[in-house]
Amino acid sequence: MYHSARLTAFTPKLVTVFGEGYSLGRFRRDAVAGLTVAIVALPLAMALAIASGASPDKGLVTAVIAGFLISALGGSRVQVGGPTGAFVVVVFNVIAQHGYDGLLLATLMAGLMLIVAGYSGLGSLVRFIPQPVVTGFTAGIAVIIASSQVKDFLGLSMKAVPADFIPKWEAYFGALGSVQGVTLAIGVGSLALIVALRKWAPKWPGFLIAVVVAAAIVALLHLPVETIGSRFPNLPTGLSAPALPDVSLAKLQAVMSSAFTIAFLAGIEALLSAVVADGMIGSRHRSNQELVGQGVANLASALFGGLPATGAIARTATNIRAGAITPVAGMIHAVFLLLFVLFGSALMAYVPLAALAAILFMVAWGMSEHHRFIQLLRMPNGDRALLLLTFGLTVLVDLTVAIGVGVTLASLVFMMRMSRTVEIANDRSGEVREGESEEIDQRDALPDGVEVFRIDGPIFFGVANELLDTLRRIGRSPRVVILRMRRVPLLDASGVTTIEEIVRQAASANTRVILSGLQSQPRAMLERVGLGAGSERVVLCEDFPAALRAAAAITAASSGAANLD
Repeated sequence: MYHSARLTAFTPKLVTVFGEGYSLGRFRRDAVAGLTVAIVALPLAMALAIASGASPDKGLVTAVIAGFLISALGGSRVQVGGPTGAFVVVVFNVIAQHGYDGLLLATLMAGLMLIVAGYSGLGSLVRFIPQPVVTGFTAGIAVIIASSQVKDFLGLSMKAVPADFIPKWEAYFGALGSVQGVTLAIGVGSLALIVALRKWAPKWPGFLIAVVVAAAIVALLHLPVETIGSRFPNLPTGLSAPALPDVSLAKLQAVMSSAFTIAFLAGIEALLSAVVADGMIGSRHRSNQELVGQGVANLASALFGGLPATGAIARTATNIRAGAITPVAGMIHAVFLLLFVLFGSALMAYVPLAALAAILFMVAWGMSEHHRFIQLLRMPNGDRALLLLTFGLTVLVDLTVAIGVGVTLASLVFMMRMSRTVEIANDRSGEVREGESEEIDQRDALPDGVEVFRIDGPIFFGVANELLDTLRRIGRSPRVVILRMRRVPLLDASGVTTIEEIVRQAASANTRVILSGLQSQPRAMLERVGLGAGSERVVLCEDFPAALRAAAAITAASSGAANLD
Protein backbone atom coordinates (compact mmCIF):
# COMPACT_ATOMS: atom_id res chain seq x y z
CA MET A 1 0.00 0.00 0.00
CA TYR A 2 2.79 2.41 0.98
CA HIS A 3 4.81 1.61 -2.16
CA SER A 4 1.71 2.06 -4.34
CA ALA A 5 0.99 5.49 -2.83
CA ARG A 6 4.64 6.54 -3.24
CA LEU A 7 4.65 5.37 -6.86
CA THR A 8 1.52 7.42 -7.55
CA ALA A 9 3.04 10.50 -5.86
CA PHE A 10 5.98 10.36 -8.29
CA THR A 11 3.99 9.66 -11.43
CA PRO A 12 3.70 12.59 -13.89
CA LYS A 13 0.14 13.76 -14.42
CA LEU A 14 0.58 13.15 -18.15
CA VAL A 15 0.85 9.41 -17.48
CA THR A 16 -2.29 9.54 -15.36
CA VAL A 17 -4.18 11.45 -18.06
CA PHE A 18 -3.25 8.95 -20.76
CA GLY A 19 -4.25 6.15 -18.40
CA GLU A 20 -7.72 7.70 -18.12
CA GLY A 21 -8.04 7.79 -21.90
CA TYR A 22 -7.19 10.68 -24.21
CA SER A 23 -9.75 11.48 -26.90
CA LEU A 24 -9.69 13.65 -30.02
CA GLY A 25 -12.07 16.09 -28.33
CA ARG A 26 -9.62 16.55 -25.46
CA PHE A 27 -6.81 17.13 -27.94
CA ARG A 28 -8.79 19.87 -29.71
CA ARG A 29 -9.36 21.72 -26.44
CA ASP A 30 -5.71 21.36 -25.47
CA ALA A 31 -4.51 22.50 -28.89
CA VAL A 32 -6.59 25.70 -28.76
CA ALA A 33 -5.37 26.41 -25.24
CA GLY A 34 -1.76 25.71 -26.22
CA LEU A 35 -1.93 28.14 -29.14
CA THR A 36 -3.50 30.80 -26.92
CA VAL A 37 -0.78 30.49 -24.29
CA ALA A 38 1.95 30.50 -26.94
CA ILE A 39 0.66 33.84 -28.24
CA VAL A 40 0.89 35.26 -24.71
CA ALA A 41 4.27 33.65 -23.96
CA LEU A 42 6.02 34.75 -27.19
CA PRO A 43 6.58 38.45 -26.39
CA LEU A 44 6.84 37.75 -22.66
CA ALA A 45 9.71 35.28 -23.07
CA MET A 46 11.69 37.79 -25.13
CA ALA A 47 11.01 40.64 -22.70
CA LEU A 48 12.02 38.62 -19.65
CA ALA A 49 15.23 37.46 -21.31
CA ILE A 50 16.27 41.03 -22.17
CA ALA A 51 15.40 42.24 -18.65
CA SER A 52 17.59 39.43 -17.28
CA GLY A 53 20.60 40.65 -19.23
CA ALA A 54 20.38 37.94 -21.91
CA SER A 55 19.40 38.00 -25.55
CA PRO A 56 15.71 37.43 -26.47
CA ASP A 57 16.36 34.07 -28.12
CA LYS A 58 17.42 32.67 -24.71
CA GLY A 59 13.94 33.36 -23.39
CA LEU A 60 12.33 31.56 -26.32
CA VAL A 61 14.66 28.55 -25.95
CA THR A 62 13.70 28.37 -22.28
CA ALA A 63 9.98 28.54 -23.06
CA VAL A 64 10.35 25.77 -25.64
CA ILE A 65 12.58 23.29 -23.78
CA ALA A 66 11.59 23.90 -20.18
CA GLY A 67 7.97 24.64 -21.05
CA PHE A 68 7.59 21.26 -22.78
CA LEU A 69 9.23 19.28 -19.97
CA ILE A 70 7.43 21.06 -17.11
CA SER A 71 4.12 20.01 -18.63
CA ALA A 72 5.26 16.53 -19.66
CA LEU A 73 6.94 15.54 -16.38
CA GLY A 74 5.24 17.74 -13.77
CA GLY A 75 2.65 16.89 -11.17
CA SER A 76 -0.05 19.32 -12.34
CA ARG A 77 -2.66 18.83 -15.04
CA VAL A 78 -2.50 22.34 -16.47
CA GLN A 79 0.78 23.93 -15.33
CA VAL A 80 2.56 26.04 -17.97
CA GLY A 81 6.21 26.86 -17.41
CA GLY A 82 8.99 29.00 -18.80
CA PRO A 83 11.02 32.06 -17.84
CA THR A 84 9.31 34.24 -15.22
CA GLY A 85 9.75 37.63 -13.61
CA ALA A 86 10.88 36.08 -10.32
CA PHE A 87 14.20 35.11 -11.91
CA VAL A 88 15.03 38.45 -13.52
CA VAL A 89 16.96 39.85 -10.57
CA VAL A 90 19.01 36.78 -9.74
CA VAL A 91 19.73 35.97 -13.40
CA PHE A 92 20.88 39.52 -14.10
CA ASN A 93 23.22 39.44 -11.11
CA VAL A 94 24.67 36.01 -11.96
CA ILE A 95 25.38 37.03 -15.55
CA ALA A 96 26.98 40.28 -14.38
CA GLN A 97 29.20 38.52 -11.82
CA HIS A 98 29.97 35.15 -13.44
CA GLY A 99 29.08 35.47 -17.12
CA TYR A 100 26.49 33.46 -19.01
CA ASP A 101 28.41 30.23 -18.43
CA GLY A 102 28.09 30.86 -14.71
CA LEU A 103 24.32 31.19 -15.11
CA LEU A 104 24.11 27.90 -17.01
CA LEU A 105 26.09 26.17 -14.28
CA ALA A 106 23.89 27.67 -11.55
CA THR A 107 20.77 26.56 -13.43
CA LEU A 108 22.14 23.02 -13.76
CA MET A 109 22.85 22.91 -10.04
CA ALA A 110 19.40 24.30 -9.26
CA GLY A 111 17.84 21.58 -11.42
CA LEU A 112 19.67 18.89 -9.46
CA MET A 113 18.60 20.52 -6.17
CA LEU A 114 14.97 20.49 -7.26
CA ILE A 115 15.12 16.81 -8.24
CA VAL A 116 16.68 15.90 -4.89
CA ALA A 117 14.10 18.04 -3.06
CA GLY A 118 11.27 16.33 -4.91
CA TYR A 119 12.43 12.78 -4.25
CA SER A 120 13.17 13.74 -0.62
CA GLY A 121 9.54 14.72 -0.15
CA LEU A 122 10.25 18.41 0.44
CA GLY A 123 7.50 19.58 -1.89
CA SER A 124 4.99 19.69 0.95
CA LEU A 125 7.30 21.90 3.07
CA VAL A 126 7.07 24.88 0.74
CA ARG A 127 3.56 25.63 1.96
CA PHE A 128 4.99 26.45 5.39
CA ILE A 129 6.75 29.58 4.11
CA PRO A 130 4.59 32.41 5.50
CA GLN A 131 2.69 34.79 3.26
CA PRO A 132 4.48 37.98 4.41
CA VAL A 133 7.81 36.54 3.20
CA VAL A 134 6.41 35.42 -0.16
CA THR A 135 4.59 38.72 -0.73
CA GLY A 136 7.55 40.76 0.48
CA PHE A 137 10.12 39.38 -1.91
CA THR A 138 7.63 39.05 -4.79
CA ALA A 139 6.72 42.73 -4.46
CA GLY A 140 10.42 43.57 -4.15
CA ILE A 141 11.18 41.72 -7.37
CA ALA A 142 8.35 43.61 -9.06
CA VAL A 143 9.90 46.95 -8.06
CA ILE A 144 13.30 45.86 -9.36
CA ILE A 145 11.85 44.65 -12.67
CA ALA A 146 9.99 47.92 -13.22
CA SER A 147 13.11 49.90 -12.30
CA SER A 148 15.21 47.96 -14.79
CA GLN A 149 12.95 49.05 -17.69
CA VAL A 150 13.05 52.82 -17.20
CA LYS A 151 16.00 53.31 -19.56
CA ASP A 152 14.36 51.49 -22.49
CA PHE A 153 10.93 53.00 -21.81
CA LEU A 154 12.24 56.58 -21.83
CA GLY A 155 15.01 56.03 -24.37
CA LEU A 156 17.66 57.43 -22.02
CA SER A 157 21.20 57.82 -23.34
CA MET A 158 23.27 55.95 -20.75
CA LYS A 159 26.45 53.93 -21.13
CA ALA A 160 25.61 51.45 -18.40
CA VAL A 161 22.84 51.09 -15.85
CA PRO A 162 24.08 50.41 -12.29
CA ALA A 163 22.89 47.13 -10.82
CA ASP A 164 22.00 48.43 -7.34
CA PHE A 165 18.63 50.08 -6.78
CA ILE A 166 19.62 53.48 -5.38
CA PRO A 167 22.59 54.09 -7.77
CA LYS A 168 20.32 53.00 -10.64
CA TRP A 169 17.77 55.71 -9.86
CA GLU A 170 20.49 58.28 -9.28
CA ALA A 171 21.76 57.49 -12.77
CA TYR A 172 18.24 57.74 -14.21
CA PHE A 173 17.67 61.18 -12.69
CA GLY A 174 21.06 62.27 -13.98
CA ALA A 175 20.11 61.24 -17.53
CA LEU A 176 16.58 62.68 -17.64
CA GLY A 177 17.74 65.33 -20.04
CA SER A 178 18.31 62.66 -22.70
CA VAL A 179 14.71 61.38 -22.83
CA GLN A 180 13.75 60.54 -26.44
CA GLY A 181 10.22 61.67 -27.19
CA VAL A 182 9.60 59.12 -29.95
CA THR A 183 10.73 56.21 -27.77
CA LEU A 184 8.61 57.46 -24.88
CA ALA A 185 5.60 57.77 -27.20
CA ILE A 186 6.04 54.14 -28.36
CA GLY A 187 6.36 52.97 -24.75
CA VAL A 188 3.36 54.93 -23.48
CA GLY A 189 1.27 53.93 -26.49
CA SER A 190 2.11 50.24 -26.00
CA LEU A 191 1.30 50.46 -22.30
CA ALA A 192 -1.99 52.25 -22.96
CA LEU A 193 -2.96 49.67 -25.60
CA ILE A 194 -2.28 46.77 -23.23
CA VAL A 195 -4.31 48.39 -20.43
CA ALA A 196 -7.17 49.19 -22.80
CA LEU A 197 -7.29 45.66 -24.19
CA ARG A 198 -7.30 44.21 -20.69
CA LYS A 199 -10.27 46.37 -19.81
CA TRP A 200 -12.40 46.16 -22.94
CA ALA A 201 -11.16 42.98 -24.66
CA PRO A 202 -9.64 40.80 -21.92
CA LYS A 203 -9.64 37.68 -24.07
CA TRP A 204 -7.44 39.26 -26.73
CA PRO A 205 -3.65 38.71 -26.53
CA GLY A 206 -2.79 42.24 -25.42
CA PHE A 207 0.98 41.71 -25.15
CA LEU A 208 1.30 40.31 -28.67
CA ILE A 209 -1.00 42.93 -30.19
CA ALA A 210 0.96 45.75 -28.56
CA VAL A 211 4.27 44.35 -29.80
CA VAL A 212 3.00 43.83 -33.36
CA VAL A 213 1.43 47.29 -33.57
CA ALA A 214 4.52 48.99 -32.12
CA ALA A 215 6.87 47.07 -34.44
CA ALA A 216 4.75 47.89 -37.48
CA ILE A 217 4.65 51.61 -36.65
CA VAL A 218 8.41 51.79 -36.07
CA ALA A 219 9.22 49.84 -39.24
CA LEU A 220 6.76 51.63 -41.56
CA LEU A 221 7.60 55.13 -40.33
CA HIS A 222 11.33 54.41 -39.95
CA LEU A 223 11.29 55.86 -36.44
CA PRO A 224 14.62 56.27 -34.61
CA VAL A 225 13.74 53.81 -31.86
CA GLU A 226 16.00 51.09 -30.46
CA THR A 227 14.80 47.61 -31.41
CA ILE A 228 15.85 44.05 -30.68
CA GLY A 229 17.67 44.02 -34.02
CA SER A 230 19.69 47.16 -33.25
CA ARG A 231 20.72 45.97 -29.79
CA PHE A 232 21.27 42.30 -30.77
CA PRO A 233 22.38 42.41 -34.43
CA ASN A 234 23.59 38.81 -34.61
CA LEU A 235 20.79 36.81 -33.05
CA PRO A 236 21.07 33.06 -33.62
CA THR A 237 18.11 31.22 -35.12
CA GLY A 238 16.83 27.77 -34.24
CA LEU A 239 17.99 25.62 -31.33
CA SER A 240 21.64 24.96 -30.59
CA ALA A 241 22.92 21.48 -29.80
CA PRO A 242 22.93 20.64 -26.07
CA ALA A 243 26.27 21.18 -24.35
CA LEU A 244 27.67 21.34 -20.83
CA PRO A 245 29.04 24.66 -19.55
CA ASP A 246 32.60 24.89 -18.25
CA VAL A 247 32.74 23.32 -14.80
CA SER A 248 35.36 23.88 -12.13
CA LEU A 249 35.35 23.60 -8.36
CA ALA A 250 35.95 27.33 -7.97
CA LYS A 251 33.02 28.19 -10.24
CA LEU A 252 30.77 25.67 -8.47
CA GLN A 253 31.53 27.36 -5.17
CA ALA A 254 31.05 30.82 -6.66
CA VAL A 255 27.54 30.15 -8.00
CA MET A 256 26.32 27.87 -5.19
CA SER A 257 24.27 30.54 -3.41
CA SER A 258 22.73 31.66 -6.70
CA ALA A 259 21.85 28.07 -7.55
CA PHE A 260 20.10 27.71 -4.20
CA THR A 261 18.16 30.93 -4.82
CA ILE A 262 17.10 29.75 -8.29
CA ALA A 263 15.99 26.39 -6.90
CA PHE A 264 14.12 28.04 -4.04
CA LEU A 265 12.31 30.50 -6.32
CA ALA A 266 11.51 27.79 -8.87
CA GLY A 267 10.05 25.54 -6.19
CA ILE A 268 8.04 28.32 -4.54
CA GLU A 269 6.57 29.75 -7.73
CA ALA A 270 5.86 26.37 -9.32
CA LEU A 271 3.99 25.06 -6.30
CA LEU A 272 2.10 28.31 -5.77
CA SER A 273 1.07 28.22 -9.42
CA ALA A 274 0.00 24.58 -9.09
CA VAL A 275 -2.11 25.44 -6.02
CA VAL A 276 -3.81 28.28 -7.93
CA ALA A 277 -4.47 25.89 -10.81
CA ASP A 278 -5.96 23.31 -8.43
CA GLY A 279 -8.42 25.90 -7.17
CA MET A 280 -9.45 26.83 -10.72
CA ILE A 281 -10.02 23.28 -12.02
CA GLY A 282 -10.91 21.43 -8.82
CA SER A 283 -7.96 19.05 -9.06
CA ARG A 284 -4.96 18.25 -6.87
CA HIS A 285 -1.35 18.40 -7.99
CA ARG A 286 1.49 16.12 -6.90
CA SER A 287 3.89 18.54 -5.23
CA ASN A 288 6.97 16.32 -5.11
CA GLN A 289 6.64 15.20 -8.73
CA GLU A 290 6.16 18.84 -9.67
CA LEU A 291 9.56 19.62 -8.15
CA VAL A 292 11.11 16.70 -10.00
CA GLY A 293 9.63 17.92 -13.30
CA GLN A 294 10.87 21.45 -12.62
CA GLY A 295 14.33 20.07 -11.88
CA VAL A 296 14.55 18.08 -15.12
CA ALA A 297 13.25 21.09 -17.07
CA ASN A 298 15.94 23.38 -15.64
CA LEU A 299 18.65 20.83 -16.38
CA ALA A 300 17.52 20.59 -19.99
CA SER A 301 17.12 24.37 -20.34
CA ALA A 302 20.70 24.90 -19.18
CA LEU A 303 22.03 22.24 -21.57
CA PHE A 304 20.36 24.04 -24.49
CA GLY A 305 21.68 27.43 -23.33
CA GLY A 306 18.40 28.64 -21.80
CA LEU A 307 17.45 30.47 -18.63
CA PRO A 308 16.03 29.16 -15.35
CA ALA A 309 12.35 28.23 -15.58
CA THR A 310 9.41 27.53 -13.36
CA GLY A 311 5.63 27.36 -13.43
CA ALA A 312 4.10 30.69 -14.45
CA ILE A 313 0.89 31.65 -12.65
CA ALA A 314 -0.39 34.06 -15.32
CA ARG A 315 0.28 31.68 -18.22
CA THR A 316 -1.19 28.76 -16.28
CA ALA A 317 -4.36 30.77 -15.60
CA THR A 318 -4.53 31.72 -19.29
CA ASN A 319 -4.15 28.06 -20.19
CA ILE A 320 -7.09 27.11 -17.98
CA ARG A 321 -9.34 29.92 -19.23
CA ALA A 322 -8.57 28.86 -22.81
CA GLY A 323 -9.97 25.38 -22.09
CA ALA A 324 -6.93 23.25 -21.22
CA ILE A 325 -7.70 20.04 -19.40
CA THR A 326 -4.44 18.06 -19.58
CA PRO A 327 -0.64 18.64 -19.66
CA VAL A 328 -0.77 18.23 -23.44
CA ALA A 329 -1.85 21.89 -23.71
CA GLY A 330 1.42 23.06 -22.14
CA MET A 331 3.39 20.77 -24.43
CA ILE A 332 1.56 22.13 -27.49
CA HIS A 333 2.31 25.70 -26.36
CA ALA A 334 6.02 24.79 -26.46
CA VAL A 335 5.65 23.25 -29.92
CA PHE A 336 4.07 26.44 -31.31
CA LEU A 337 6.91 28.49 -29.83
CA LEU A 338 9.41 26.09 -31.40
CA LEU A 339 7.83 26.71 -34.80
CA PHE A 340 8.35 30.45 -34.32
CA VAL A 341 11.97 29.90 -33.25
CA LEU A 342 12.62 27.80 -36.35
CA PHE A 343 10.76 29.85 -38.96
CA GLY A 344 9.91 33.30 -37.60
CA SER A 345 12.69 34.42 -35.30
CA ALA A 346 13.92 36.95 -37.88
CA LEU A 347 10.81 39.00 -37.09
CA MET A 348 12.14 39.63 -33.59
CA ALA A 349 14.54 42.24 -34.98
CA TYR A 350 11.67 44.70 -35.61
CA VAL A 351 10.33 44.69 -32.02
CA PRO A 352 11.01 48.01 -30.21
CA LEU A 353 12.50 47.68 -26.75
CA ALA A 354 10.11 50.34 -25.42
CA ALA A 355 7.18 48.02 -26.19
CA LEU A 356 8.85 45.17 -24.31
CA ALA A 357 9.46 47.58 -21.40
CA ALA A 358 5.73 48.31 -21.36
CA ILE A 359 5.03 44.58 -21.15
CA LEU A 360 7.39 44.22 -18.22
CA PHE A 361 5.75 47.15 -16.43
CA MET A 362 2.50 45.18 -16.61
CA VAL A 363 4.25 42.02 -15.44
CA ALA A 364 5.72 43.90 -12.48
CA TRP A 365 2.32 45.36 -11.60
CA GLY A 366 0.80 41.89 -11.59
CA MET A 367 3.66 40.49 -9.49
CA SER A 368 3.42 43.27 -6.92
CA GLU A 369 0.17 41.88 -5.46
CA HIS A 370 -0.54 45.38 -4.19
CA HIS A 371 -3.92 44.41 -2.72
CA ARG A 372 -2.36 41.66 -0.63
CA PHE A 373 0.57 43.89 0.31
CA ILE A 374 -1.82 46.54 1.67
CA GLN A 375 -3.84 43.85 3.43
CA LEU A 376 -0.74 42.49 5.17
CA LEU A 377 0.15 45.99 6.36
CA ARG A 378 -3.00 45.79 8.52
CA MET A 379 -1.81 42.60 10.19
CA PRO A 380 -0.09 42.43 13.62
CA ASN A 381 3.31 44.05 14.08
CA GLY A 382 5.26 40.81 13.57
CA ASP A 383 3.71 40.12 10.15
CA ARG A 384 4.00 43.75 9.10
CA ALA A 385 7.66 43.94 10.09
CA LEU A 386 8.39 40.66 8.30
CA LEU A 387 6.72 41.92 5.11
CA LEU A 388 8.55 45.26 5.08
CA LEU A 389 11.91 43.77 6.02
CA THR A 390 11.75 41.13 3.28
CA PHE A 391 10.60 43.74 0.77
CA GLY A 392 13.36 46.19 1.77
CA LEU A 393 16.12 43.58 1.69
CA THR A 394 14.97 42.36 -1.73
CA VAL A 395 15.04 45.83 -3.23
CA LEU A 396 18.04 47.34 -1.46
CA VAL A 397 20.35 44.43 -0.61
CA ASP A 398 20.04 41.03 -2.25
CA LEU A 399 17.35 38.46 -2.99
CA THR A 400 19.29 35.62 -1.35
CA VAL A 401 19.72 37.64 1.84
CA ALA A 402 16.04 38.59 1.80
CA ILE A 403 14.94 34.96 1.53
CA GLY A 404 17.31 33.75 4.24
CA VAL A 405 16.51 36.53 6.70
CA GLY A 406 12.80 36.41 5.95
CA VAL A 407 12.42 32.68 6.49
CA THR A 408 14.61 32.76 9.62
CA LEU A 409 12.71 35.64 11.20
CA ALA A 410 9.38 34.08 10.25
CA SER A 411 10.42 30.93 12.11
CA LEU A 412 11.44 32.96 15.16
CA VAL A 413 8.18 34.93 15.13
CA PHE A 414 6.20 31.70 14.86
CA MET A 415 8.06 30.12 17.78
CA MET A 416 7.59 33.24 19.87
CA ARG A 417 3.87 33.16 19.21
CA MET A 418 3.71 29.44 19.95
CA SER A 419 5.50 29.96 23.24
CA ARG A 420 2.87 32.52 24.22
CA THR A 421 0.09 29.98 23.68
CA VAL A 422 1.65 27.55 26.16
CA GLU A 423 0.10 27.87 29.61
CA ILE A 424 1.93 26.76 32.74
CA ALA A 425 -0.34 27.21 35.75
CA ASN A 426 -0.41 26.19 39.39
CA ASP A 427 -3.42 23.91 39.71
CA ARG A 428 -4.46 24.40 43.33
CA SER A 429 -7.04 27.04 42.45
CA GLY A 430 -9.92 24.70 41.76
CA GLU A 431 -10.48 26.23 38.31
CA VAL A 432 -12.73 24.03 36.21
CA ARG A 433 -11.69 23.35 32.62
CA GLU A 434 -13.69 21.69 29.89
CA GLY A 435 -13.86 17.94 30.41
CA GLU A 436 -12.33 18.12 33.91
CA SER A 437 -15.32 18.74 36.18
CA GLU A 438 -14.97 15.28 37.70
CA GLU A 439 -11.54 16.25 39.05
CA ILE A 440 -12.67 19.21 41.17
CA ASP A 441 -13.00 17.29 44.42
CA GLN A 442 -9.58 15.69 44.10
CA ARG A 443 -7.97 19.07 43.27
CA ASP A 444 -9.57 20.77 46.25
CA ALA A 445 -8.44 17.95 48.54
CA LEU A 446 -4.74 18.07 47.65
CA PRO A 447 -2.62 16.74 50.53
CA ASP A 448 -0.20 19.08 52.23
CA GLY A 449 3.21 19.12 50.60
CA VAL A 450 1.85 18.45 47.09
CA GLU A 451 2.09 20.99 44.27
CA VAL A 452 0.29 20.56 40.97
CA PHE A 453 1.12 22.29 37.68
CA ARG A 454 -0.96 22.03 34.53
CA ILE A 455 0.84 22.49 31.18
CA ASP A 456 -1.22 23.31 28.09
CA GLY A 457 0.64 23.23 24.78
CA PRO A 458 3.87 21.82 23.35
CA ILE A 459 7.03 21.91 25.45
CA PHE A 460 9.78 22.97 23.06
CA PHE A 461 12.91 25.06 23.39
CA GLY A 462 10.90 28.27 23.25
CA VAL A 463 9.11 27.51 26.54
CA ALA A 464 11.47 25.07 28.28
CA ASN A 465 13.16 27.73 30.42
CA GLU A 466 9.79 29.23 31.34
CA LEU A 467 8.71 25.87 32.78
CA LEU A 468 11.81 25.73 34.98
CA ASP A 469 11.33 29.32 36.12
CA THR A 470 7.70 28.66 37.04
CA LEU A 471 8.62 25.69 39.20
CA ARG A 472 11.45 27.63 40.87
CA ARG A 473 8.97 30.29 41.95
CA ILE A 474 7.30 27.85 44.37
CA GLY A 475 9.65 29.18 47.03
CA ARG A 476 9.76 25.93 48.99
CA SER A 477 10.44 22.25 48.42
CA PRO A 478 7.20 20.24 48.35
CA ARG A 479 7.21 16.52 48.96
CA VAL A 480 5.56 15.84 45.58
CA VAL A 481 5.25 17.81 42.35
CA ILE A 482 2.60 16.65 39.87
CA LEU A 483 3.01 17.79 36.27
CA ARG A 484 -0.28 17.40 34.44
CA MET A 485 0.70 16.81 30.80
CA ARG A 486 -2.48 15.52 29.23
CA ARG A 487 -2.63 18.65 27.05
CA VAL A 488 1.01 18.45 25.94
CA PRO A 489 1.01 17.07 22.36
CA LEU A 490 4.74 17.43 21.71
CA LEU A 491 8.00 17.33 23.61
CA ASP A 492 11.23 18.22 21.79
CA ALA A 493 14.83 17.61 22.86
CA SER A 494 14.96 20.85 24.86
CA GLY A 495 11.71 19.93 26.58
CA VAL A 496 13.12 16.52 27.51
CA THR A 497 16.23 18.19 28.95
CA THR A 498 14.00 20.50 30.98
CA ILE A 499 12.00 17.59 32.41
CA GLU A 500 15.28 15.84 33.27
CA GLU A 501 16.51 19.00 35.03
CA ILE A 502 13.25 19.24 37.00
CA VAL A 503 13.60 15.61 38.10
CA ARG A 504 17.26 16.16 39.05
CA GLN A 505 16.55 19.29 41.09
CA ALA A 506 13.57 17.62 42.76
CA ALA A 507 15.68 14.62 43.75
CA SER A 508 18.29 16.88 45.36
CA ALA A 509 15.46 18.44 47.45
CA ASN A 510 13.92 15.03 48.32
CA THR A 511 10.90 15.81 46.13
CA ARG A 512 9.21 13.20 43.97
CA VAL A 513 7.96 14.10 40.48
CA ILE A 514 4.77 12.58 39.06
CA LEU A 515 3.88 12.97 35.38
CA SER A 516 0.22 12.39 34.58
CA GLY A 517 -1.67 11.90 31.33
CA LEU A 518 1.31 11.59 29.00
CA GLN A 519 0.45 11.40 25.31
CA SER A 520 2.28 8.98 23.05
CA GLN A 521 4.92 11.36 21.62
CA PRO A 522 6.06 12.86 24.96
CA ARG A 523 6.01 9.37 26.54
CA ALA A 524 8.24 7.98 23.77
CA MET A 525 10.66 10.91 24.08
CA LEU A 526 11.00 10.46 27.85
CA GLU A 527 11.53 6.72 27.51
CA ARG A 528 14.60 7.45 25.40
CA VAL A 529 16.29 9.13 28.36
CA GLY A 530 15.24 6.61 30.99
CA LEU A 531 12.19 8.46 32.30
CA GLY A 532 9.64 5.97 31.05
CA ALA A 533 7.58 3.33 32.82
CA GLY A 534 9.59 1.56 35.52
CA SER A 535 11.95 4.48 36.08
CA GLU A 536 12.96 5.02 39.70
CA ARG A 537 13.45 8.74 39.13
CA VAL A 538 9.89 9.61 38.15
CA VAL A 539 6.35 8.26 38.60
CA LEU A 540 4.08 7.98 35.55
CA CYS A 541 0.29 7.97 36.01
CA GLU A 542 -2.41 7.54 33.38
CA ASP A 543 -4.59 10.38 34.67
CA PHE A 544 -4.86 13.03 37.37
CA PRO A 545 -6.89 10.97 39.91
CA ALA A 546 -4.23 8.24 39.73
CA ALA A 547 -1.55 10.90 40.24
CA LEU A 548 -3.36 12.18 43.34
CA ARG A 549 -3.53 8.68 44.80
CA ALA A 550 0.19 8.19 44.13
CA ALA A 551 0.98 11.56 45.71
CA ALA A 552 -1.09 10.70 48.81
CA ALA A 553 0.77 7.41 49.14
CA ILE A 554 4.13 9.13 48.86
CA THR A 555 3.29 11.82 51.43
CA ALA A 556 1.84 9.25 53.80
CA ALA A 557 4.96 7.13 53.51
CA SER A 558 7.24 10.12 54.11
CA SER A 559 5.11 11.23 57.10
CA GLY A 560 5.30 7.72 58.57
CA ALA A 561 9.05 7.69 58.19
CA ALA A 562 9.30 11.10 59.88
CA ASN A 563 7.21 9.89 62.86
CA LEU A 564 9.45 6.87 63.31
CA ASP A 565 12.43 9.18 63.46
